[in-house]
Amino acid sequence: MEDKGKGSERFGGAIANLTEMAHNLESLQKLLLKKAVFVDEETFAKASLCSEQARTIKVLEQRVETLERELDAAITAAARARSEKRQAEAAEKAAEFRAQEVTKELENTSKVFELHMEELRAKQEEISKRDKDIKLLEAIIQTLGGKEVHKRTG
Repeated sequence: MEDKGKGSERFGGAIANLTEMAHNLESLQKLLLKKAVFVDEETFAKASLCSEQARTIKVLEQRVETLERELDAAITAAARARSEKRQAEAAEKAAEFRAQEVTKELENTSKVFELHMEELRAKQEEISKRDKDIKLLEAIIQTLGGKEVHKRTG
């Protein structure tokens, strides 16, 4: 953890130094443009090197900024994905709960239906028994009615 902190400090210090060098180089370039100064080759080579380094620094700073924006976008996308996942999980739990409720309701309806079917069978048996009793009584009546007809005629 300490190494990371020291590395960040060194990186920050290096960027600050490079930024300062870039500003100095820009100032030198402006001065050269305003006042054409002729310098020896060594000074020109150093100035050219500083200029090249300044351009490299600028490109690297832009790359760092781009990477930071990409990182921020990735963090935001990950947070959004986690949120969507939580919502999907909540919806799944709600659907499972509803499925359990519907299953219970179907089981209860099935039990009620079975009870009604048993009741209907019992009533049908009762009707069938009464129907047999009625037929028996009709047969008895017919038999008795036939004897009365025979007695009247006989």
